[in-house]
Amino acid sequence: VQLQASGGGLVQAGGSLRLSCAASGRTFSRYAWFRQAPGKERKFVVGIGWSGDSSYDDSVKGRFTISRDNVKNTVYLQMKSLKPEDTAIYSCAADQTPWGSHFEFWGQGTLVTVSS
Repeated sequence: VQLQASGGGLVQAGGSLRLSCAASGRTFSRYAWFRQAPGKERKFVVGIGWSGDSSYDDSVKGRFTISRDNVKNTVYLQMKSLKPEDTAIYSCAADQTPWGSHFEFWGQGTLVTVSS
């Protein structure tokens, strides 16, 4: 099982990026994106269930949108109106159970840098 995240990069404040996380080897019920800013702990950003139900951290509501393609086993994170405080390593996570806060599988991070 492998989760491959991509799409990070350098963007100016107010700009947009789309992250992707492709899962190989298994279909997952839940996906989530977490981020870890320099010198800080990893934090939950957004999660999505099989049917598309989602939950967002307050800091990204209205700016980030998570979606999934169950045929491609891929989850996306569309990020708009990016702020310097969004700068972090973004990691995707996945789990086969339909509910809960634990994620068994993790991908490598992709760095998002937002310049002011």
